[in-house]
Amino acid sequence: MEYRKLGNTDLELSTITYGAFAIGGSMWGGNEQQDSIESVKASIDCGVTTLDTAPFYGFGLSEEMIGQAIKDYDRSKIQILTKFGLVWDGSNQGRGDYFFDAEEGGKKIPIYKYASKANVIKEVEESLGRLQTDYIDLLQIHWPDHTTPIAETMEALDLLIQQGKIRAAGVSNYSVDQVKEARQIVNVASNQVGYSMLNRGIEQDLVPYALDQNVGIIVYSPMERGLLTGKYFTEGKLKDNDHRNGYFQQFDLQKVKAFLHEITPLAADKGATVSQLVLRWTSLQPGISVVLAGARNATQAIANAKAMDLVLTPSDLVFIQTALAKI
Repeated sequence: MEYRKLGNTDLELSTITYGAFAIGGSMWGGNEQQDSIESVKASIDCGVTTLDTAPFYGFGLSEEMIGQAIKDYDRSKIQILTKFGLVWDGSNQGRGDYFFDAEEGGKKIPIYKYASKANVIKEVEESLGRLQTDYIDLLQIHWPDHTTPIAETMEALDLLIQQGKIRAAGVSNYSVDQVKEARQIVNVASNQVGYSMLNRGIEQDLVPYALDQNVGIIVYSPMERGLLTGKYFTEGKLKDNDHRNGYFQQFDLQKVKAFLHEITPLAADKGATVSQLVLRWTSLQPGISVVLAGARNATQAIANAKAMDLVLTPSDLVFIQTALAKI
């Protein structure tokens, strides 16, 4: 496993980082809790020391399982990344940006983006309890909240750093201008954003800025929520309550299928899966600090970790880029 320094902090994160959205179950067709806990443990055993979660993932369940999974490990050797700013319990009291309605137990639950100073403090205490720890390595706002000044949110993060409850502050889904504004208040270590072979918009503005200012980039959805595994073109079938039934429709699926068919022999020649090839390619792109990879069981977790063993030559990267240009 490779480890990379995050921005200008002293955090050393595993390049493949465990992404814990899916194990929350909500929006992903449910989950098997024991399998999920075992996937976290298998990741750590393979050198994936960094775990990224959020209160919203399973309405607290993802954080709780992370807390259970790490109890038998040295906490100082594990980096916990979590978030704040998506609320569903009415604690925003009329403030906050309406986001969408999530479904849980057959009921629709309104989700709001809300990042007031009081809410940040409240959410951190709740996360610390679920995670069964006394500090968070990187705390990130989940989405921008246009009803709360960025300065107010960042002042809360600065206070938490001073209190020792978080080691570093990060943002997620921020524009470059929003990152600049946030950094006037607190040393923002990173921006967590969507990025994949099919979604490369950040290369235009965020990547150059991050490289110039030493801001880490944490990327989510590198596999486009499983689409780039290729399995949903063959045997994979999604449950009716899986949000990916709609999510996948944004892409030209026939072109994606043709692309995966083209790069499959390259993966096979290297003794790797297409998923491992995709993860390794993502980790090698300029400006990318770490890559989030989800796993529902130990087998998937081990395979994700082994992606870092894959060696891609300059000619391999040119071949992949040529294939991508056809999508």
